[in-house]
Amino acid sequence: MASHSSERNIENSIGTHAFLADDGDFDGLGALLDPCDFALGSGPAIPGKDAIAKFGRESLHVFDDGTPRTRHVTTNIIFEVDDGAGVARSRSYSTVFQAAPDFPLQPIACGRYRDRFARIDGSWHFTERSVQTVLVGDLTHQRR
Repeated sequence: MASHSSERNIENSIGTHAFLADDGDFDGLGALLDPCDFALGSGPAIPGKDAIAKFGRESLHVFDDGTPRTRHVTTNIIFEVDDGAGVARSRSYSTVFQAAPDFPLQPIACGRYRDRFARIDGSWHFTERSVQTVLVGDLTHQRR
């Protein structure tokens, strides 16, 4: 049986991922997901905080304000928490919006997160994050 505190802490980690990505804080994103098996689609896991940060910097376009000008909106979060064992899983939807100069606000991708967590030293941490993109819009302003 999960406590509300566990679910809230896990939800905060999921939300922190969105804020870090939207702020262009790729080092922070790497730190949040370390140690974690982070995979996009059917690709191999991106190992470790440095590799995750490097992937963000090398694959996403960052504008003059230092951000990718995106907003990740995570919804429909479903938790499965085993407080006694200190493990949890969640699944959720993600919609990514973007607006840039000469590019009006619009959804550019929709997908699903599948996450695993472990409680380490009293705090919940990602151990796995799988990102599956299901619907794709205009990504011309997001990718390098």
